[in-house]
Amino acid sequence: MPIHLQRDLERLAREILSVGALVEEATNHAIEALIHRRSELAEHVLKGDDRIDQREVEVEVDCLKMLALHQPVAADLRYIVAVLKVNNDLERMGDLAVNVAERALYLATHDPLPVALDFATMGELVRRMVRDCLDALVRRDVAVARRVRADDDRVDELNREMFDVVHGLMQSDSGAIKRAVHMLSASRHLERIADLATNIAEDVIFMVDGEVVRHQPEAYT
Repeated sequence: MPIHLQRDLERLAREILSVGALVEEATNHAIEALIHRRSELAEHVLKGDDRIDQREVEVEVDCLKMLALHQPVAADLRYIVAVLKVNNDLERMGDLAVNVAERALYLATHDPLPVALDFATMGELVRRMVRDCLDALVRRDVAVARRVRADDDRVDELNREMFDVVHGLMQSDSGAIKRAVHMLSASRHLERIADLATNIAEDVIFMVDGEVVRHQPEAYT
């Protein structure tokens, strides 16, 4: 590998990890704000979104420059293409963290819903998936990437369970409908963050093994 390409790949790795760190922090703060009704953490997420957007653009520009300048092939090409896709998914995760934070801001100023919702478990799973997909990217660890894909099924299940509980509340208590809609939105946004973490895990598998596993059940990959 030419030394200039090696140097640029190493710099690109640092850049995508910096974006990932910002997104992981935003996701963690949004979940904490939702579960513990902490408005100041939600506000922190909202203020930090522009920085994530700026870093996403910078990484994309660098990827395109590397493709044009070095014309990489094989594993190096797969890596840069994977980083382009991961970069986009991370920016979307940041947007979803903002959405969760906005729901948390509203809910923090209103009485809690009179139902038991397991956001603690869901939040911990989503946090783990975000952390693991980034770890898989750093270490190019296919085993960790596959674990992320498996965790996604549990998050989907929790989202469905919350929908059933909150939908029942909305039918029995019309006064809770607006709060319930915000809660369902938060659950859905967390589920989407998990989906994007899964996308990143699948990109890692492609990057390392050249295997396309997207749209395939985990049991068959």
